Amino acid sequence: MLMSMDFASSLSEWYREHRRILPWREDPTPYHVYLSEIMLQQTRVEQARSYYLRFLDAYPTLSDLAKADLEDVYKKWEGLGYYSRARNLHLAAKAVVERFGGELPRSKAELLSLPGIGEYTASAIMAIAYGEKEVAIDGNLLRVYARYRALALNPLEEKDKKTAKEGLLTLLGPDPSIFNQALMDLGELVCLPNGSPRCGDCPFRGTCLAHREEKETDYPLKKAKKEKKTEKLTVLLIVHEGKILLQKRSKGLLSGLYGLPTIEGHVKEENIKSVGDLQGFSIQNIIDLGKAKHVFTHRIWDMKGYRIEVAEKIEGIWADQEDLKTHYALPTAFSYFLN
Repeated sequence: MLMSMDFASSLSEWYREHRRILPWREDPTPYHVYLSEIMLQQTRVEQARSYYLRFLDAYPTLSDLAKADLEDVYKKWEGLGYYSRARNLHLAAKAVVERFGGELPRSKAELLSLPGIGEYTASAIMAIAYGEKEVAIDGNLLRVYARYRALALNPLEEKDKKTAKEGLLTLLGPDPSIFNQALMDLGELVCLPNGSPRCGDCPFRGTCLAHREEKETDYPLKKAKKEKKTEKLTVLLIVHEGKILLQKRSKGLLSGLYGLPTIEGHVKEENIKSVGDLQGFSIQNIIDLGKAKHVFTHRIWDMKGYRIEVAEKIEGIWADQEDLKTHYALPTAFSYFLN
């Protein structure tokens, strides 16, 4: 087993040769690190890259983000999903301006006091942006450490995350920024989950206990997959003179976002005119748009949709194609019916 300096040195050497070139790494200011880490939650690196550049172009600083209208922030976020991340970014930016003069605090406790910043994000900012002795434990780092030490760690258990963090802190080298980012890349590129890791490319193939035992895929413990709840919905694309009716969702999934009106359950076409939500309309035509599914983290929407042409508008938000392009951010769950 390698000593801490040997481990960190081998890791750093591997990173210099194999690291991914990512825009937030080229200028790792606290804001850049923060923004990238929030975007990378539930989002692939390839997808996050273009969104990061577009978002940063619109809001170069946290002060710029704090001044922005939330609907505009949602529009820049459109397509990334998990809009609570964008909402918390906006809230945190306002708090940073009000409480810390527009600069992210250097104290981990103060970082943790900001909306949407948890243990992992705070640790990543402290290590990568500020060079403090911290390790940001995500699935990649826990997996690398569990295999290196052949430890049956469960990525869902806080005590096991703590074990991995404490263990990696004993291996931490002189540059926490390089150490954390190198482990992230090692987990993404070499020490792969769900299949065969590329042990021949790993700088620790000679000292990794799981590799020595030929039990790499036994570590970490497999996550027990929870069955997702399926929710049936009827989606209404209500149209008048080239504009569609939008509804701001007030509860449940996608709360606070604009979307197409929905009704619980699947409504048959012959019953659609009697739906309470449509009682104020003079319906001219109904077209069955078929079915679509959208998978969220813990839920599945099983949707049936109708395009409903109406004779006149009622009070509400009516948007044309230009409005949808420039102002209103609609969740991808509705994209099938919009297209």
